[in-house]
Formats: sequence, structure tokens, C-alpha cells
Amino acid sequence: MTATFNDLIALMSTLRSPEGCPWDREQTYASLAPMLLEEAYEAFEAVEAAREGRPHELRDELGDLLFQIVFYAQVARERGEFTIEDVTDAIHSKMVRRHPHVFGDVRVRDNEELLRNWEAMKAEEKRAAGKDKGDGAETSLLDGVSAKAPALMEAHQLATKAARVGFDWQNLEDIFDKLHEEIEELLAAIKERAASAPGAEAEAARVREEVGDLLFAASNIARHLEVEPEAALKLTNRKFRRRFRYIERGLKERGREPGAATLDEMEELWQEAKSAGGT
Repeated sequence: MTATFNDLIALMSTLRSPEGCPWDREQTYASLAPMLLEEAYEAFEAVEAAREGRPHELRDELGDLLFQIVFYAQVARERGEFTIEDVTDAIHSKMVRRHPHVFGDVRVRDNEELLRNWEAMKAEEKRAAGKDKGDGAETSLLDGVSAKAPALMEAHQLATKAARVGFDWQNLEDIFDKLHEEIEELLAAIKERAASAPGAEAEAARVREEVGDLLFAASNIARHLEVEPEAALKLTNRKFRRRFRYIERGLKERGREPGAATLDEMEELWQEAKSAGGT
């Protein structure tokens, strides 16, 4: 028999009951937070597995993520704060409200107008709910981007939101010009640091800033190419792991360790790994 969403809710209730699991009963909002983040990342990575022909991996990771959501809702119900029904009702109402071009009589010309309307509705919802900072500070379109997100993901989301209101490069070539500009500024900062006294904080800070500017420009190239930069970098990270393991195996077969090998030896094996993997 196929389990339903209600079966999952009942399972979670049992796990948290006195007759259930001691570990599950001990969990709190705070203790669950790292697991929620971990499961979200694993689901994110499983998207690529699905694209490579392994959709069951995405199915399983979405299940793990859904379990965390049900877990949180169960803790909240026990605390008398909200239920899973409140969660689904809230998101259902929000999506209907934010899609007046589907469920209402609003007409939009294109996706750009649709996204501008979306951001305007989000801003109005925050004002209506009193979600301003309460300290006189002005709200921003960018407030919806979490500062706790991974930096590359945050950069992508910040630029995406700004682009929705027209603050964006007009074409890809302009961003490449910006990328080359940032490279030149980084090279200049590196020269300044080399010419300064050892440990000079100002020069070191400028190098760090210019590296950040360079990465931000690169993330915007990905955005204009409709490539999610976090996923793209994950792919490259996996590729690097695969190729470096090839180097380690090759050196081991020669009775060598990476720390004792020459750069030429490792580069030779790296090129073999590229040929063997096709990339």
C-alpha cells in the first residue's frame, strides 16, 4: 500500500509520542536546523543526479526534506504554535495571491512584467504584515535574500532580484567587460600588496575585496547564461575530486605519495584523468 502525506504526519506523531523514539522526542527547532540545511543541500545536489538519469535519488532526497518539514510542524503543534495544515494553507493562499494572472483578471505582457509584479506583491505583503525593521530603517527589495545563504548563491539571488526591476547589464558582452575590469583591479591590488610592508592590512583587505568583486561578476555571467552558479561550481568540485583521486591512484601504483611527487608527475596524471573522463 502506498503511504500518503497523512500517513507521514501520523508516523511523525507516533515518533514524538511517549511510546515513540527517545531521540525524536528530544529534538527542538534549534537541534533540527542543521539537519534541515543538510537535507536541503542534498536535495539540491540530487537535482543534478536526476538530470543525469537517476531521478530516484532526487525522489529520495525530496522525501528526506519533506520529513524535516513534517518534523518541524509536529514540534510546532506540540508547542501550540501552528500545524502542518496551517503551513499548507499559508503557502496555498500565498501562491494564489501572487498569481493574479492565473487566478484573477490581471494580464501581463511577458515574464519581466510578471516578475516585477511578483516583487511588488512581496513588498506589499511585508508592509501589510508589519515586517519592516521597526527601527526606522528602510526596507529593501533585497531583504528577501538571506545573508546566511552560501555566498555564491547569495550573489546570484541578489543580482536576480535587482535585475527584476531593471538594474542589470543589457547584454553578456558588457558583463565580460566587467569581468576583465575586475581582473585588472585584482592584479593591481596584488601588486600593491606585494609592494607594501609585510602584513599590511589595508592592502590585504583590498585584495580580498577585489577577489569578491571578481566572483560576483562571474556569478552574473552564469545568471545571464541561465546557469545556476552554485550547481555549476558543485559540478566542477566533483570533477576536481574525481581527477585528483585519479592522480592519487596513479601515484600509489608508482609507489609515490602526492606530497613527494613533482608537479610534472601530477600534471601528467591530471591530463590522463581528463582524457579518461572525457572532460
